Amino acid sequence: MDKSLTHADWSLIQSFLAVAETGSLSAAARQLDRSQPTLGRQIHALEDELGVSLFDRHARGLKLSEVGTQLLPMARQMHKAMTSFSLAAAGQSQQLEGSVRITASVFASHHLLPPILAQIRQQEPAIQLELVATDAVENLLYREADIAVRMYRPEQMDIISRYLGDVQLCLCAARSYLDRAGHPQRPEDMLDHDLVGFDANEYIITRMRDRGWPVSKDSFATRCDLQSAYWELVRAGCGIGFSQVQVAAADPEVEVLDLNIEIAPLPVWLAAPQAMRQTPRIRRVWDLLAEGLKASL
Repeated sequence: MDKSLTHADWSLIQSFLAVAETGSLSAAARQLDRSQPTLGRQIHALEDELGVSLFDRHARGLKLSEVGTQLLPMARQMHKAMTSFSLAAAGQSQQLEGSVRITASVFASHHLLPPILAQIRQQEPAIQLELVATDAVENLLYREADIAVRMYRPEQMDIISRYLGDVQLCLCAARSYLDRAGHPQRPEDMLDHDLVGFDANEYIITRMRDRGWPVSKDSFATRCDLQSAYWELVRAGCGIGFSQVQVAAADPEVEVLDLNIEIAPLPVWLAAPQAMRQTPRIRRVWDLLAEGLKASL
């Protein structure tokens, strides 16, 4: 092989990296927001340019060839360098106008952020807001978002963060369920009720076991890991579940249960790449987000 990756178009290398890490053209196409045929042509173009086969084709998808495996670390280094380059360049923009990409959980995006973002739009109409509602962790250093609202303290290097306060949690149930099954009077009464829990996520089980309650996955009659859908299950009357106090208290179909059970709150953090934090439009949205979130907690 007498050519190197340095001679190849970066977009081709980016396509190679995405396919290598996702294992298929379709998944890589979704990640890069490109069509699957385009991605396939780019992989073929890179292989032709380098004179090697980067993948072994088989019925279930693509598998890195021996050469592709050797080149993958270098492609990752190039991706990291290009990301750093883009972050540094974007951080120099002094314009207050432009777009700011914010990521938060699906639940926070639905229940917590809309009125805050509406207020930001009123105060800064030249700034466009992009909300990425996802329960996956977006990588701020890869420019997947400019600002993240997290329910945990970010620990990634080159990320700055700010603690804003705590979201209080509660036990609650739909009034329709309580009319049917009755109101629990003591903490131990909960185990005689239908419970709504998570599925693969063991957070609720772990917290209840910490209190000495012998619960397992089977203790929860209805289970779902997507918190927005989880909340709708509680609202529909599937049983007793957990939610944020302000969300449950504001819903006329739901009743907050006071069983003198202490539930650890969720901390709320803002996070952003250090290189981007001083960009005027991002700094402005950061400040307004912090102000709105603190007021809502």
